[in-house]
Amino acid sequence: MATATSRYQPDYAVPPGWVLAERLEVRGISPAEFARRCGRSPKLISEIIAGKAPLKPETALQFERVLGIDASIWLGIEDDYRLHRVREAEAQKAEESVAWSKRFPVSELVQRGTIAKSSSPTEVVSNLLSFFGVASVDAWEVKYGSASVAYRHSPSFESSETALATWLRLGEIEAEETQCADYNETAFRKALRRVRRLTSGPIGESLAEAQRLCSDAGIVLALVKPLPRTALSGAARWLSPRRAVIQLSARHRTDDHLWFSLFHEAAHILLHSKRSIFIDGTKGRTTAADTETEETEANEWASNFLVPARHWERFVASSRFSDDSVRQFAADQGIAPGIVVGRLQHEGYLPWNRLNRLKMRLAWKE
Repeated sequence: MATATSRYQPDYAVPPGWVLAERLEVRGISPAEFARRCGRSPKLISEIIAGKAPLKPETALQFERVLGIDASIWLGIEDDYRLHRVREAEAQKAEESVAWSKRFPVSELVQRGTIAKSSSPTEVVSNLLSFFGVASVDAWEVKYGSASVAYRHSPSFESSETALATWLRLGEIEAEETQCADYNETAFRKALRRVRRLTSGPIGESLAEAQRLCSDAGIVLALVKPLPRTALSGAARWLSPRRAVIQLSARHRTDDHLWFSLFHEAAHILLHSKRSIFIDGTKGRTTAADTETEETEANEWASNFLVPARHWERFVASSRFSDDSVRQFAADQGIAPGIVVGRLQHEGYLPWNRLNRLKMRLAWKE
């Protein structure tokens, strides 16, 4: 006995109204006269002919009585047409989802082992939705596509929106997997004072200890390698009223930028709204966030926390910025000399190519 291995599925379907219009024309019956014979309104018959109104079982029975064509045939045509429309809609949605997925750094996520390598475009979509923890592209748009309302990009901000959302999600996942106490502001301020002293130590050990101290105070410190088209240094946001995350990219690969970014984001946690997402932008210490005032406040807070204003003013007034003088000042302050060099360069006391040997270079472990 032969076994069917495939099923014929035409790529078109006509609404029953088209068949009805043809039958009426053959029989010389106007739509208005047909409506009268069926006991239905002319408007309904016109909408069925146009494919705007569905053909219901009771109407199909009336068609059977007037035209002698079995009601099951009319309903079969209607079902085929509606099913075809659903298939078309699903196909369109699938195409749109595949187009949506192409906006993301999928190959980078696969390379990092974050998502599995996909065998088809639709599987890419599925893997991305699972990565973001949402059920559909529409749900992604609601949760992540609207995230930009929480911050405002500065004119210099160059990150791709989808790459940024992906990078933020990587930090979110790390935060979800991190054991963390409930937020305590007093404990966080105390932790930051200890982290400040750690800046002069070995970078790997210091960062690990900084993560532990922040976690004990209710802050997840996430170190996430930047993605292509993410020109940012850090971000700060609240995941819940009891937990926040400071996310650093170390994209400049020097200790001064990394530590300054940490304290800059800490300032947002301490000083500013829990509803905003603060994104540290492209030009070192220029950022993308709600207001320029908040960014100025975060910059000033971080600068003064690392080096008290009166100490800094006295140091720069001396105009002695040699290797030895910078090392000595950093030692007196209990911070890394690279932090002093970075601030001198940022404020124009040193050119960008001077004393960089005092900065510690960073590299991501593959």
